[in-house]
Amino acid sequence: MNIFRAMKPEKFYDSLAVMPWEELAGEGIKTALLDFDNTLGPDRATEPEEYSYKCVKMIEQTGIRCCLVSNAKSGRSSKIAEMLGIPCVTFAGKPGTSGVLKAIELMESAPGECIMVGDQIFTDVIAGNRSGVRTFMVERLHKREAWYIVLKRIPEWIVRAIAHF
Repeated sequence: MNIFRAMKPEKFYDSLAVMPWEELAGEGIKTALLDFDNTLGPDRATEPEEYSYKCVKMIEQTGIRCCLVSNAKSGRSSKIAEMLGIPCVTFAGKPGTSGVLKAIELMESAPGECIMVGDQIFTDVIAGNRSGVRTFMVERLHKREAWYIVLKRIPEWIVRAIAHF
């Protein structure tokens, strides 16, 4: 896959809350693979916030099942997913494909029935595109982030400016 194609999501939205979930369900999407940090909840949070619960409920009401796909290397993501009542793949290794492919298998889906949604090009979007799933990017939920994520935002802004999203 061309690296520039791998970095471009199908669409960009302000948040999970404004994505066309009914339309996606109508297109045959059965599984939403969701990043947590700054997509579904605050960066490095130890529990979901009201927005997290609201989004999962809204998505699942359309018949689309949710699965958390996180690079977190602790039990934090598993605990959050348990609180949200959804499955989880931790140590996902994004932008590698192993975590996304494991989530697809866990959810008993096929790549064509899944979407990957996250707030970062160099992890979520590339991992989803390389795994053969449709990818959607959302604006980061909160401005506060770990320093190493802030550093990645600089080349992301360049890619977004060039690709116009």
